[in-house]
Amino acid sequence: MNRFAVEDLFGIEGFNIAWYGVIIGFAMLLGVFIADYRAKKNGYKSDLIFDFILIALPIAIICARLYFVFFELEKYLNNPLKIFAIREGGLAIYGGVIGGFLCAVVFCRINKFPIFKLIDLAIPSLILGQAIGRWGNFMNQEAYGAIIMNPKLRFFPYGVYIDAVSEWHQATFFYESMCNLLLLIIVLIISGKTKKDGVLLSTYLIGYGSARFFIEGLRTDSLYLFGEIRVSQILSFLLIISGGVLLVLIKKSYITNKGYNGKYLIPKS
Repeated sequence: MNRFAVEDLFGIEGFNIAWYGVIIGFAMLLGVFIADYRAKKNGYKSDLIFDFILIALPIAIICARLYFVFFELEKYLNNPLKIFAIREGGLAIYGGVIGGFLCAVVFCRINKFPIFKLIDLAIPSLILGQAIGRWGNFMNQEAYGAIIMNPKLRFFPYGVYIDAVSEWHQATFFYESMCNLLLLIIVLIISGKTKKDGVLLSTYLIGYGSARFFIEGLRTDSLYLFGEIRVSQILSFLLIISGGVLLVLIKKSYITNKGYNGKYLIPKS
């Protein structure tokens, strides 16, 4: 399958648009639309989402790249210019999430907006974006699992045929995409039953952390620490713990909803 949606754009050789970029771009646009809808539904102006996205999106992309480069540092030290070669791949979702979260902290502090309220508005968009984005891995034929030796198991969605090695491998990108869709359904159900800020964030941390911890153990392209420990599994474990602690603090009312009367509030007629 051709990984490019458009090749030699405007007649310029090598100026290609990859399906990965198209899929990620679509996921971002859909995520912004959903976050905007949720913000308005909760009484906030669209400016809240767009002002945040203008800052968070570029920072998240930079952090996603830096995260990947950091754990492949030896490779990039020999050719530093390759750090900027994003078109060749190398964006890590955990780096992007960390970057987005840090932006949320700074944004909320500057605008005096409740941090958990903003994150809970964005959580469904983040989950859906991850679910859709994993199909970019399908187009690039990456983020797959172990080789499938049993011919009876060589079918999609359990496995995926990888042209580069002429082998069937576990379709771990698909597993994660489906887990994210299930998590999205759970989050949306919870959002209709609770008004406590931070609950959606804790649900995401526990749910995504658990799914990623398991699926990461199946992948063949993990980033490693000290050559043996899968970095994403460490972070997944920390997410699960953090989500559990956050949920307990919310349930015990150590963390409560904070009011907001600033510029992003839609005036009541």
